[in-house]
Amino acid sequence: MKVNIKINNEIYSIECEPGETLLEVLRRLGFKSVKKACETGNCGACTVLLNGNPVPSCIVLAASANGSEVLTVEGLAKDGRLHRVQEAFVRHGAPQCGFCTPGMVLTAVWLLEQRRKLDRREIRQAISGNICRCSGYVKFVDAIMELVECYETGN
Repeated sequence: MKVNIKINNEIYSIECEPGETLLEVLRRLGFKSVKKACETGNCGACTVLLNGNPVPSCIVLAASANGSEVLTVEGLAKDGRLHRVQEAFVRHGAPQCGFCTPGMVLTAVWLLEQRRKLDRREIRQAISGNICRCSGYVKFVDAIMELVECYETGN
């Protein structure tokens, strides 16, 4: 079957099998930031923004994404410059092994697009669907909190 999906602002017309997941299609197309891990939607390693919302791409059928917009980490950088979330994660030393980082980044992008005052507890709850075995989440929360404060002050 053929599906049309806008991925990182580029339209793709893709042949896929009826049971093929969005994760499998994205990996086949070369988007390596989308990690294949649990395949049950529990770890967050395959998180993408689907029509602006974070979803585990391993449990979304590609056919159900027909006509949708998908954002992966590869679509964040502009003009060779990292996204503000990526820069903040680097500044705070949040990425460790890097396996969970793409899902964390995209979840943080979504969270910050809500443009509301957040506290550390709310940030921790929002990223809780992204399992990290290296960091204990503190540096991720610190980086996101920095950006929440920037948005609050208009920076």
